[in-house]
Amino acid sequence: MIRVALVDDHPVVRAGMRALVDGQEDLSVVGEASDAHSAEQLVAAVRPDVVLMDLNLGDGPGGAEVTARLRAFPEPPRVLVLTTYDTEADILGAIDAGASGYLLKDAPPEDLFRAIRGTARGEVILAPVVAARLVKRAGSTATTLTEREVEILGLLATGQSNRELAKQLFVSEATVKSHLSHIYTKLGVDTRAAAVARAIEQRIIRPPG
Repeated sequence: MIRVALVDDHPVVRAGMRALVDGQEDLSVVGEASDAHSAEQLVAAVRPDVVLMDLNLGDGPGGAEVTARLRAFPEPPRVLVLTTYDTEADILGAIDAGASGYLLKDAPPEDLFRAIRGTARGEVILAPVVAARLVKRAGSTATTLTEREVEILGLLATGQSNRELAKQLFVSEATVKSHLSHIYTKLGVDTRAAAVARAIEQRIIRPPG
């Protein structure tokens, strides 16, 4: 069972999301929050696998900041942004804060369910329009990466773990970690999702899916 927490400042939206998510046999909503403080309390108390995060949380800290706070927990949940905002600043801000994916609220329910499951597995989830925006934004020369690093970035976009990467590339997990460290440094990021987003933005790899 994938345990899901909802963070949105609109009660009606949360009620609708809860009804949708709880209707799936393998998904369960374990709590709701409306702002930064209640989100931190909820995650600390129930330790969800995935947090569905809106970006606009009223007058307090926004979803990107709350994402960063939750990802700083000792055993952080994965965060899937679910919002109406699709500007480059919003997308990159959320990904840089540590979000594993970015989905828009007009997505069909089945896309939402797939995104939650993919996020729980560690996959990078980007709505098609979000990936397209990152590609369109690219205007600078792509960062110089080795062929192996580009290959690893492509595999990262499919959500493979370090162990899976090592097995597929016939190298040790330590070697994979070394490659990831170099990739993060070259792209100026520190998370898998941010690396994939930056690589798509710079047209180093194609958008997933």
